[in-house]
Amino acid sequence: MRRRITAVLAVLCLLLTGCGQTQMVETGPKRYEATFLDLFDTVTTIKGYADSEEDFTAPAQEIHDLLEEYHQLYDIYNDYEGVVNLKTVNDSAGGDPVEVDRRIIDLLLLCRELYDSSGGMVNVAMGSVLSLWHDAREASIDDPENAYVPDEGAIETAMAHISFDTVVIDEAASTVCLTDPDQRLDVGAVAKGYAAGKAAEVMPEGMILSLGGNVCASGPKPDGSPWVVGVEDPDGGDYLKTLAITEGAVVTSGDYQRYYTVNGVTYHHIIDPTTGWPARHWRAVTVVCEDSGLADALSTAVFTMAKEEGTALLEQYGAQALWVADDGELTWTDGFAAYFRDGAKQ
Repeated sequence: MRRRITAVLAVLCLLLTGCGQTQMVETGPKRYEATFLDLFDTVTTIKGYADSEEDFTAPAQEIHDLLEEYHQLYDIYNDYEGVVNLKTVNDSAGGDPVEVDRRIIDLLLLCRELYDSSGGMVNVAMGSVLSLWHDAREASIDDPENAYVPDEGAIETAMAHISFDTVVIDEAASTVCLTDPDQRLDVGAVAKGYAAGKAAEVMPEGMILSLGGNVCASGPKPDGSPWVVGVEDPDGGDYLKTLAITEGAVVTSGDYQRYYTVNGVTYHHIIDPTTGWPARHWRAVTVVCEDSGLADALSTAVFTMAKEEGTALLEQYGAQALWVADDGELTWTDGFAAYFRDGAKQ
């Protein structure tokens, strides 16, 4: 069923007090915002300026519908009538190749490139491991008194089935085949950013999209000013930094986004491909670069790396990053500082 978006109009008013009161409403394009909750298991927000609600809602609806297509294609948990998605591919592991939409092929080709360039630290073929942590996290959140971590033996067994070499992509036939019957794909480290980037390609100039914290801007506001994006404090409170963005993408990976606790120990959702356990290098990593899918993948990969290794990977793609250490210390690449806009309001 197609879901309609309702825009919320933000009209700025100025009340002047004195002998009388006069209400002045700004002229020109007005700011609108649409929020929806039905995509990628997260909150999606679109902001922009338009002369009327209708002028904003039409492109916002188009963006929503496009994101819904990507959501269904990249879903590994649910089936959809008439859609061959990544769940279909996973369900066919060890069997015949599955003919898929070209958008699945394109995503997996990017993932293969990143797998190679990152030395395996971007690995969407480790779904067998990630599913153990996903199931443990969901069950533990539902029943905290019986919270648990996956069995070490189960993790070790699953780690034997995470090689991207057994993901066979045939571009000409538009097919994907998992030759290892125990392998599963999980594109969670890339898919939201990739889909957000594709949506941003059709956004009118001067809009901003946040898909679960994957932020893309299609140009400055009508007055030429930038959008301001906050870098969250993992412990809550004020933003650590604010960034001035006119185009491109900002993505953060952090241990505070999806997590649960067992016997006083916190386990988050970003799993180190070399160990099968949550990475412990950083509290958060924020990446800024031109491509949203790339920013999403890089933020996850760099989160699992020491700073020197992460910096080297960022340099391959001309991306910039900010790291938040366990003690709260902030460090960043030289180019990241160009985006700082501390004190600005969104």
